[in-house]
Amino acid sequence: MIPYTVNIKLAARTLTGTLNLQNKTAVDWGWQGLIAQGCHSSILIIDPKTSQTIQVLEKHKANVVKVKWSRENYYHNLSSPYCLRLASGDASGKIIVWDVVSGTAHCEIQEHSKPIQDLEWLWNQDASRDLLLAVHPPNYIVLWNGDTGTKLWKKSYAENILSFSFDPFDPSNMALLTSEGIVFITDFSPSKPPGSAGKKVYIASPHASPAHTKPAPAAAPAPTGAKKALNKVKVLITNEKPTAEAVTLNDCLQLSYLPSKRNHMLLLYPREILILDLELSQTVGVVAIERSGVPFTQVIPCTQRDALYCLHENGCITLRVCRSTSTEDSVQELVYDLRSQCDAIRVTKTVRPYRMVICPVNENNAALMVSDGRVMLWELKAHSGKTTVNPSSGLSPLYSPVAFCGAPLGPNQKRIQDLSLNSMIGQTLIAGETPPPSSNQHEVQLKFLLTGLLSGLPLPPFALRMCPPLTTKNISHYQPLLAVGTSNGSVLVYNLTSGLLHKELSVHSCEVRGIEWVSLTSFLSFATSAPNNMGLVRNELQHVDLPTGRCFAFRGERGNDEPPIEMIKVSHLKQYLVVVFRDKPLELWDIRTGTLLREMAKNFPTVTALEWSPSHNLKSLKKKQMAAREAMARQTVSDAEQSSVESSVISLLQDAESKSETSQAISAREHFVFTDTDGQVYHITVEGNTVKDGARIPPDGSMGSIACIAWKGDTLVLGDVDGNLNFWDLKARLSRGIPTHRGWVKKIRFAPGKGNQKLLVMYTDGAEVWDTKEVQMVSSMRIGRNVNYRILDIDWCTSDKVVLASDDGCIRVLEMAMKSASYRMDEQDLTDPVWCPYLLLPRGALTLKAFLLLQPWSGTFTMDITQVDYNEKNEIKGLIQEQLNSLSKLFGDESDLLFWTVASHYLQSFAQARLLSLSSGENQNEETQPSPQNHLDICHDVLCESSYFQVSAKQNTTLHWVYMQGHCRQTIRNHWAGLGAPNKLAAQIHACAKCYPTFQKHNYSAKCRDNANLCPKFSGFRLSTSEVCSAIYLHVNRVLGLIWVDF
Repeated sequence: MIPYTVNIKLAARTLTGTLNLQNKTAVDWGWQGLIAQGCHSSILIIDPKTSQTIQVLEKHKANVVKVKWSRENYYHNLSSPYCLRLASGDASGKIIVWDVVSGTAHCEIQEHSKPIQDLEWLWNQDASRDLLLAVHPPNYIVLWNGDTGTKLWKKSYAENILSFSFDPFDPSNMALLTSEGIVFITDFSPSKPPGSAGKKVYIASPHASPAHTKPAPAAAPAPTGAKKALNKVKVLITNEKPTAEAVTLNDCLQLSYLPSKRNHMLLLYPREILILDLELSQTVGVVAIERSGVPFTQVIPCTQRDALYCLHENGCITLRVCRSTSTEDSVQELVYDLRSQCDAIRVTKTVRPYRMVICPVNENNAALMVSDGRVMLWELKAHSGKTTVNPSSGLSPLYSPVAFCGAPLGPNQKRIQDLSLNSMIGQTLIAGETPPPSSNQHEVQLKFLLTGLLSGLPLPPFALRMCPPLTTKNISHYQPLLAVGTSNGSVLVYNLTSGLLHKELSVHSCEVRGIEWVSLTSFLSFATSAPNNMGLVRNELQHVDLPTGRCFAFRGERGNDEPPIEMIKVSHLKQYLVVVFRDKPLELWDIRTGTLLREMAKNFPTVTALEWSPSHNLKSLKKKQMAAREAMARQTVSDAEQSSVESSVISLLQDAESKSETSQAISAREHFVFTDTDGQVYHITVEGNTVKDGARIPPDGSMGSIACIAWKGDTLVLGDVDGNLNFWDLKARLSRGIPTHRGWVKKIRFAPGKGNQKLLVMYTDGAEVWDTKEVQMVSSMRIGRNVNYRILDIDWCTSDKVVLASDDGCIRVLEMAMKSASYRMDEQDLTDPVWCPYLLLPRGALTLKAFLLLQPWSGTFTMDITQVDYNEKNEIKGLIQEQLNSLSKLFGDESDLLFWTVASHYLQSFAQARLLSLSSGENQNEETQPSPQNHLDICHDVLCESSYFQVSAKQNTTLHWVYMQGHCRQTIRNHWAGLGAPNKLAAQIHACAKCYPTFQKHNYSAKCRDNANLCPKFSGFRLSTSEVCSAIYLHVNRVLGLIWVDF
């Protein structure tokens, strides 16, 4: 016998469907490389690389409104290992910190009973990485210890807090978006709550106040384009509450610091994005949508490049990259050019884009969450080639970087693949600026590609039916398939081993009401249309062949204008079919031939419940036929020949003949029972074309109207509309009634497996599992007590696992205890392998990291991986090189990635500078190769090269100078250009310093006064802090060459 290996291990899992509106903001993409998404009260863990759900977390009893992965900004070792830790908040105010690998809750936190507004793990704490900041409505921010659930401190504010954002360059600064304005906090600390109520500012339009209204010159041309949009929506940050005519924050959708620029913040409105300079307290950039454009719903600023991922109401994701422009007035504006966009989705009443997340490691992958449960995975790709750009648009080309991981690319070196956003495009250029000469630069175009799609279940209700159980006869080709009938008429077939959709079949034109399998590869399904004025419907009964997808009307032309079908029941041997109608006698069909055996008379009793008996006479028929075939075979062989012929050959011949004849000619006798409205039990026998009435059992007085029947072996169970269960022992001729007090018994099903007498019972308010041998309940589930969803349908998927369909749009495979669908991730057999070191044991993850770092396959350790010789093919070699270069990205190690990005850059820069100096010393007359034009981006702030940081500071100072108030700027110029008395000059500077609220709040007294002595005009005079700050500001401008004054 050939051994077969069949994977029948079914894990507890949840098949999710449409999202609730409260799940709109419950999504996060962590440094661990996984996506967490809230779906009603469950949380899905999605692997974006393989596009599969690898975990479902269930413990919340309310809809999940926020999820946040913990940060990985710390050094990892055995005491601080890699771990999958997730925080989630629901609509009832509960926060749960999860151990995602095991699927268990680490701790639970409850402060109030209102939905959590925002969550964030503190990322800058090396000593304690368990600190979780939460916004509890209406106006509280609470710092929790996410490991123990201890509240560290609590702070309340005057206005309702909507969300908050931390300054990525200074963790003591944070901004609160409130219902009336913005509250800036500058003294945030984990050790104690903020001491003050923060600085409250409002957003006001300059033209709303008469003080800021300036008459436009008559000869001045009307502004156009981006400048017109900027003037229209330019705002000021003021300390005064704006009037009703001013721009307020009522329509503000989002507030966020820019991680690519210090002291910059964005405000998202439906039709524009405002970029604020917090030092200048003004808008310095705007992304405005044309009148016919699609409004924004979300924006995510990037760290590696000054770029914005924008989500629009039609589901389109756009990438906008920043460039600086200079207008006629030398006004510097930050303009975000549209560089790429993906395809929009079809938006309907029930299908809308909810949220977008991007990969924080690479920033070139985005995921879109749709309200119907779909997850669309987009990847940004760079293609070499020149674009035809309109010169008047000022759109500068994008170039690939001249270095990768700090190593310069050679002239003939192949360009590195799209590993991250900063390896795809270099620093953007100012409009009109010529690109630096470099032989290894490539002009690139950006495109979005759809790399993955996860589909959810449609809207409920559902009709479930599991395929026939596993037996020794079908073990070679068995697949655990679950058929799900939907409200739109389609039938979804899921493979429960992987949890993936096997096939989607469009079978009916209306809601599917029931499914019955007739073999492992075919099933019957029925649907009923909406009733007409006469109460009649159109019934559809389809036979579907799963391998080919072929379906046909099983009842032929029947089905129009008749009472609706209530149920269909297939016999145990899959020979016969009973079709039960609401106000019409039942029909009995032969499934093998597709013929109608009998349509009952009009006076036939109304059927309330029906079930086929598992007993039949197939074995006795097979024995009789086998005996007859054996006798015929012996008659054809003489006595002499019979002695020479081995009995095994005869038996094989007889088996083949008997099997072929059995499948064609044998019609076994089967029988079913049903009850009428009075509770009377009828027994009917079917054999071939013969239908016989059997015994009738009078109704039980303790039972109400029978709603369902289940039959297995010698046990018959009846359930009524009052919640009573009646267990019949047919062999002992005993019955026992159990009142459950649970209301209407909707459905009962026996578990598969010989001798397995477990019974699954469905009520209007939940479900129960009973042991019919002991007549006692095994487990129970009740809405409001254990769960917050209502059960729509039930079935067994294996002998010890049940499958439930619920009104929250999910289908759950649960253990017999019906507790939770969470499971251990490291014990699952996934369809595609998942790369996630966090699933390993701590020692295993660190060993793998050391293995990749120490390169045991090489005889010598080298940091120049391009010289390592591999025996694999070139493409595999390139893949291994990229993986080694991006080891921190593979592990999602935030601290390592930030460190090695800077370290590798300067190591390569110093090495290259030394080589250039040596070559110039040896060859004085020969031209030396210039160093590549590459530097760290400004997001690294003070870690950038001095020259580049100075250029950035100069541009920032120019921007501040240009945006100064006109009268203040002119006054300063006059007094600095003249040689007036220093006292008068200081007084004027003090008057002008009122335009600089940012400088007044800094305590620069000692340092600024020392620097002020650089200017001889200030020697011997005592100035206040604001005066010195303003003077130093002008002095810096003078040093940078922006104001030329002869002292």
